[in-house]
Amino acid sequence: MQQNLSAYSQLIKTEAKNLGFLFCGIAKADFLEEEAPRLEAWLNKGMHGEMRYMENYFDKRLDPRLLVDGAKSVISLGLNYYADTTQSDPSAPKISKYAYGIDYHSVIKDKLKQLLDIINQKIGEVGGRAFVDSAPVLDKAWAKKAGLGWVGKNTNLISKQAGSFFFLAELIVDIELEYDIEPTADHCGTCTRCIDACPTDAIVGPYVVDGSRCISYLTIELKNEIPQEFKGKMDNWMFGCDVCQDVCPWNRFSVLHNEPAFTPHPELHGLKKEDWEDITTDVFQKVFKNSAVKRTKFEGLKRNIQFLSPPPPTP
Repeated sequence: MQQNLSAYSQLIKTEAKNLGFLFCGIAKADFLEEEAPRLEAWLNKGMHGEMRYMENYFDKRLDPRLLVDGAKSVISLGLNYYADTTQSDPSAPKISKYAYGIDYHSVIKDKLKQLLDIINQKIGEVGGRAFVDSAPVLDKAWAKKAGLGWVGKNTNLISKQAGSFFFLAELIVDIELEYDIEPTADHCGTCTRCIDACPTDAIVGPYVVDGSRCISYLTIELKNEIPQEFKGKMDNWMFGCDVCQDVCPWNRFSVLHNEPAFTPHPELHGLKKEDWEDITTDVFQKVFKNSAVKRTKFEGLKRNIQFLSPPPPTP
């Protein structure tokens, strides 16, 4: 039986690689004992801001067996999105690398569906569900348990081989597999570059991010007006933020992605500062068709761009 488990696990990892995933690791579906008090403390301190959905399904976030009937294994996957292309106008408002191309949710869901189909064809009838960042699953905790990397001081999952510019996703399945039981050691050491570089001081201490201060939260999740205390501190980001990853020494090992769906729209990097400030709904629809930027909607992006503008001089 153990031989079968090993063969099944290897087959899944091989097929995941064939589908373009950078990493694949497997952990036993169980209660996340270590994460429970951390999540509770983070929520109690209000560090989730307006992300009220984080308060929901507390038990399910900590136990995948409550999400998938008969769950026995969590297959964690990483998909690279690192790109070295930048916007041509250095004064233009910036967009996080992860949002350059087609919305990663649809790209990854399609790959997960294919992987589950392959598992059913080659192993037998397997029950399971795919999760991409939109359900109560603690992606980084499962990726860490599956040996894909360690959670850094900026709370991103970091790999010694490839840095941190990759998406995380899961297949939770109802079959036993061979588990990767060797978690990766923490290699942040005494480095504090991410903490020192955060423009809004959102990394309030090693391994603790106040989500309500994070530029990604302020430009995407926050539906109300951006608080004035962040005026002049946004580092010109209009959607998301890459600062804590850009300064991380481990990202010198990042490799360029080879996913065609993540190729930027031809006009994206050519738009100048004035173009963004005068953006119309037509341009927004054209440049961000099927993009993750649609999440903030046209009005939200305009709000962000206007917030970046310096206040008019006082007479």
